[in-house]
Amino acid sequence: MGKLKQMFGYLLYVVIGAHLPHYQCHYSWPVSKRIRQLAGKMMFESCGKNVDIGRKISFSSQVSLGDRSSIGDYTHIHGEVKIGRDVMMAAQCALIASNHNYESIDVPMNQQGMVDDAIVIGNDIWIGYGVTILAGVHVGDGAVIAARSVVTHDVPSYAVVGGVPARVLKFRRKDSESKRKVD
Repeated sequence: MGKLKQMFGYLLYVVIGAHLPHYQCHYSWPVSKRIRQLAGKMMFESCGKNVDIGRKISFSSQVSLGDRSSIGDYTHIHGEVKIGRDVMMAAQCALIASNHNYESIDVPMNQQGMVDDAIVIGNDIWIGYGVTILAGVHVGDGAVIAARSVVTHDVPSYAVVGGVPARVLKFRRKDSESKRKVD
């Protein structure tokens, strides 16, 4: 029943939910949000309460979405991604939790297979427009990721990061315990 439920949720999203108005279009119908929430509960591994799932998202079934979190329009999620509570994700983000193997020079890269490494996004996080987060990254609670950043390493809690590759720009909290050393 699980795979059938996921398939029905995916069809509900792709055929109906992905095309209905969303707040990022500056216009929304309450029924649009409800349809996308229902689809999320059916197709994701877990889906919290009062979530906001944007339009035309491509995603794997290995997504967990926490309470009151949002996924922006045209976002791409590939592989296992765990998103905590109260996460704001802008449009056109890419969360890529797998990568091609490339170590062997004797075998073409497209024949070396893939390696998966989950992305874990904590609670109370703001992910700006067009951010890319790569495999194995853990984003700590309270972090802010600036628009168009490419996150290749873990992000400490309460850090504000930006750039390509993303680096810590400052910390949101001024106390000494949040200013721990960043690699």
